[in-house]
Amino acid sequence: MNKNKNVFDNVLQLIGSTPLIKLNRITANMDGDFYAKVEAFNPGHSSKDRIALHIIEEAERQGILNPGDTIIETTSGNTGFSIAMVSIIKGYECILAVSSKSSPDKIDMLKSMGAKVYVCPANVKADDSRSYYQVAKRLHEETKGSIYINQYFNQLNIDAHYNTTGPEIWEQTEGQITHLVACSGTGGTISGISKYLKEQNPDVKVIGVDAFGSVLKKYHETREFDDKEIYPYRIEGLGKNLIPTATDFDSIDKFIKVTDEESAHTAREVSNTEGLFVGYTSGAAMQAIKQLNELGEFKPSDKIVVIFPDHGSRYMSKVYSDKWMEDQGFFDSKTVTPVTIEYVK
Repeated sequence: MNKNKNVFDNVLQLIGSTPLIKLNRITANMDGDFYAKVEAFNPGHSSKDRIALHIIEEAERQGILNPGDTIIETTSGNTGFSIAMVSIIKGYECILAVSSKSSPDKIDMLKSMGAKVYVCPANVKADDSRSYYQVAKRLHEETKGSIYINQYFNQLNIDAHYNTTGPEIWEQTEGQITHLVACSGTGGTISGISKYLKEQNPDVKVIGVDAFGSVLKKYHETREFDDKEIYPYRIEGLGKNLIPTATDFDSIDKFIKVTDEESAHTAREVSNTEGLFVGYTSGAAMQAIKQLNELGEFKPSDKIVVIFPDHGSRYMSKVYSDKWMEDQGFFDSKTVTPVTIEYVK
């Protein structure tokens, strides 16, 4: 690396060390101090850069990934983008099985990064041959010289955040963090951060955010998988229709569920109040903060960190599209979007 600290050998050296930014206007009437860990500052614009780099470099160290090999993964978009980015720098082929729930923006970005993309139906069971889990497995079996990342069942997913994101938050808050609020999909982010923080202070409260239509919250509370909980929902990268082993449920104190509609509006609200152009899942995390505040979760002395996983640019055809919001029935008499564009004739 160049001795100048602002000159880097490649884009991968920019992964991690993301900022913690105080939230001011959107939390003005809440008890406690609130800080967002803004993962969009990673070069791939999401927290998934961390796991992509860690898992791939660990595979290299173990000798199971060699020059010219193919990396295969299931993704709702962000992990795929990060894997494609790392693959470009390191010289690997990249094949991605993507949920049809992923925004067109994300799918276009994956193709732009040189990945071969298979778009799979979102609303099928995990063991259906068409699901992105099963498609990725099949592609791995058919592709010579390939590895399957399998982020949902990969301990390295947790390790990546235990080694990086957790220590960063502890240092940035000078050990004063009282609550961590994070969305749970694969569970690697919340589990890895929680493991590190609770080793420093077992009293740190870790709250997972789940979606209606997902099984995680009930499984955490009962340790029973209930497929009656499953129904289609719109938020990407949040919740699951299976139980990922990359989620350490024992490290999470409780879950709270959020709706598609409220999460979409809250993403827009974060952008319009804090100047942070955040993604759909970040809106879900902030919506959880609102609900927790209403439930009396926080005290004035608390310091709460919320994970904002990715950037709003990946949702231009979804939560930042008035047409999409209208098509979902998310605009009503209370939430009509203002007209902010006028065409001069």
